[in-house]
Amino acid sequence: MNNLTKMQIEKSANEVFEAFVDPVKIGNFWFSSSSERWERGKTITLRYEEYHAQVNIFIDDLELNKKIVFTGGDGHMVTITLTAVNPARTIIEVFETGFEETAPDFIHQIIDNKEGWVYTLTCLKAYLEYGVNTLRGALVK
Repeated sequence: MNNLTKMQIEKSANEVFEAFVDPVKIGNFWFSSSSERWERGKTITLRYEEYHAQVNIFIDDLELNKKIVFTGGDGHMVTITLTAVNPARTIIEVFETGFEETAPDFIHQIIDNKEGWVYTLTCLKAYLEYGVNTLRGALVK
């Protein structure tokens, strides 16, 4: 089973791309830190200081201002696609694969995943469009 989340961001594809791959910028909307700049073939450590958690991801593919593909610690593959609508507007799509439909908690996993991506993209939009960088660590489960 796969999960797709889409959102429009009123910024250039380059600004959206850099928000993910730049280890300083990612702390403004998603994880609190990234071990280094994202590049194809690298393993990146992402940390959530607020939750005392970290995860390693492997960057499978990267296409400047267009696509980021990574595999997470859970074995899921995430493809982030950026489509420039015009120089100041980008459609971002997050497509995640690897959900096991026969798992007893499948429905919970897919809903939790969708909520996570919607929240992440909302924080990205707030950061890039309005300079708000305090939403990221506010999710309570």
